[in-house]
Amino acid sequence: MNTFPDAWKIEDGALVALTDVPNVDLVSKGTYTNFDLTFEWAVSKAGNSGIFYNVQENSSHESGNGNSPNWLDNFEFQLLDDIDFNDHEPRRSAGSLYDLITPVNKHLKPVGEYNTARLLVNHGHVEQWLNGKKVVEYELGSKELNDLIAKSKYSTNPNFAKATSGHIMFQHHGQKVWLKNIKIKRL
Repeated sequence: MNTFPDAWKIEDGALVALTDVPNVDLVSKGTYTNFDLTFEWAVSKAGNSGIFYNVQENSSHESGNGNSPNWLDNFEFQLLDDIDFNDHEPRRSAGSLYDLITPVNKHLKPVGEYNTARLLVNHGHVEQWLNGKKVVEYELGSKELNDLIAKSKYSTNPNFAKATSGHIMFQHHGQKVWLKNIKIKRL
């Protein structure tokens, strides 16, 4: 897109995903390989969103009126209301590497309050942080990670996690999410 999507607005210095509109994910204009992304996030009751990286922009991945299929091919740092969202599987909870690694040492703030987050990707080493604590850590291409993928729903997708650089994407999942103080530092 060359214009800011109608599915998001800026309110009090935060990017806000709107409800009752077609879902449109926000994708960075630039691409990244090694980076340190920090931001603050909040979700509404039963809210769901995520941060994806190494996304390959493809017009067939436009969401239209539902979730874009980018989640099928890319790692996701899950942003979620753990209490009221209908899925309570720990591997899909806030801070997880979605559907692969359960976060540890996690402390979330109540729905509607801002959490801090950090996604560090540095030469294959990845760390996910919530509210000042590292909750997930893994090595891209490692036997441990590849074993988790082989046992997951992604195992039949030949494109899953194959890209080694790409865009960063903020997911619009249909619920309200607030994002602010977004900073990306190339490493």
